[in-house]
Amino acid sequence: MGVWQLVLVGLVMVLGVVGVLVPGVPGRWLVWAAMLWWSLHELSTTAWVLLVAATVLFLVDQVVVWLLPVRRAREAGCTGRVAVFAGLGAVTGFVLLPVVGAIPGFVAGIYAVERLRLGGHGQAVASTRAVMRGAGTSLLVELFACLLVVGAWLGAVLAG
Repeated sequence: MGVWQLVLVGLVMVLGVVGVLVPGVPGRWLVWAAMLWWSLHELSTTAWVLLVAATVLFLVDQVVVWLLPVRRAREAGCTGRVAVFAGLGAVTGFVLLPVVGAIPGFVAGIYAVERLRLGGHGQAVASTRAVMRGAGTSLLVELFACLLVVGAWLGAVLAG
């Protein structure tokens, strides 16, 4: 696979990760489709193992998201700004502390935007808890699954 195709696959994966944070955009499907495209062109054992693992992970992710209690995101205070800060926090945490850093980064992103909005620590903590209970958990699960797949793909590409 050429460099330009790898860049395009990477861009589709990034679009998928961002799409998780935007309602109505099939982020998980974009990441999976990019992995499928890469696997079909790479035709290696590693590519097929990653595709199967991504498929299983996304199926488990879908079941977990369905099983989580569903509440209205707006009622919990989850605005577009909160989603952007949470996503940036998760990606930053994932980069700084691979894989496990996404979870504290996600929560820290929500806390940061709520601290800016409300001004106080206690109010920001209470609002962060409400957002995580209302909408954040299912969003975090889906974002974490996408980040795991993108990280595995990036590791495989960089390893050769």
